[in-house]
Amino acid sequence: MGMSYGMENFIAILPLLVKMAVVVFVLLLLPLPLTWIERKIAAHIQQRPGPMRVGWHGLLQPLADAIKLLTKEDHIPTDADRLLFRMAPVVALVPPFVVFVAIPFGEPVRLFGVDITLSMSNMNVGLLFILAVSGIGVFGVILAGWASNSKYAVLGSLRSIAQMISYEIPMGFSVIGVVMLANSMNLSDIVAAQSGVWNIVYQPIGFFVFFVAGLAEAQRIPFDLPEAEGDLGAGYHTEYSGIRFSLFALSEYLVVVILAILNVLLFFGGWQHSPFFLTPSLWFLLKIGFFIWVFMWFRFTFPRYRYDQLMTIGWKVLLPLSLLNILVSGIFMF
Repeated sequence: MGMSYGMENFIAILPLLVKMAVVVFVLLLLPLPLTWIERKIAAHIQQRPGPMRVGWHGLLQPLADAIKLLTKEDHIPTDADRLLFRMAPVVALVPPFVVFVAIPFGEPVRLFGVDITLSMSNMNVGLLFILAVSGIGVFGVILAGWASNSKYAVLGSLRSIAQMISYEIPMGFSVIGVVMLANSMNLSDIVAAQSGVWNIVYQPIGFFVFFVAGLAEAQRIPFDLPEAEGDLGAGYHTEYSGIRFSLFALSEYLVVVILAILNVLLFFGGWQHSPFFLTPSLWFLLKIGFFIWVFMWFRFTFPRYRYDQLMTIGWKVLLPLSLLNILVSGIFMF
């Protein structure tokens, strides 16, 4: 009886385990194409060919980079806190993976007579869960800077703390208008509420604040002050090498992907209104790809702000705009 009950439980959670395995596998491989795409985008903007020697048009260059990182010497500074130094990359990497628990990728599909949901968990507070878990990632940056026993790394981590706190507030406020329109924090409900008109039409200010704050949260140019190589020698991960460094790079790319997904889900209709020749999920992925391209385009187009300008934009521009958006949304809904 006990064995039968255990088998039934295993069969019940098998679809979830399969979805988890697929998501983890895809996320672990994402940096390979994204690094190649980013280099090619940079090359075209700067009128040069980019990676060309390793494989056709450098397609095997990411694989060569991965082999190099996996075989490179794992260096730990002499006076570093060795335990925290080893923990920091893992702490930075876990939150981006956990966030995908609450992200839907389309309507349920029927396969072999079974309805399969394209999400791991249909949370009622999915948006709140994502914002909360994403904020934990900063602890990895803090631990990396502190444990390295390096002034450059510590300064990078301190910058990151101030930047994350400053931009999480307007970022959270910017989505309140979307929640008001959908009357829900469930991401599938938010997408369903855009079956008529995308939220970008009703929430242009909210989108602007969310997009800019997202750039700062991902520490992408022009807001990459925590790892500014010009004055910090790469910032909080200055002392990292090999596989540990690659974990930080992986977490940063995953944050970019998460922000692209959220921009599409919250403001651009998710998988709604797909053209007749595309499936809804493919339409959704194409829009995500477009936002990833925009993030990369920004990196090679705009100069880095000074730190005082970074703080000014967060507290004196984005925060008032996000509050104004809430006020205007409330007035029109009333």
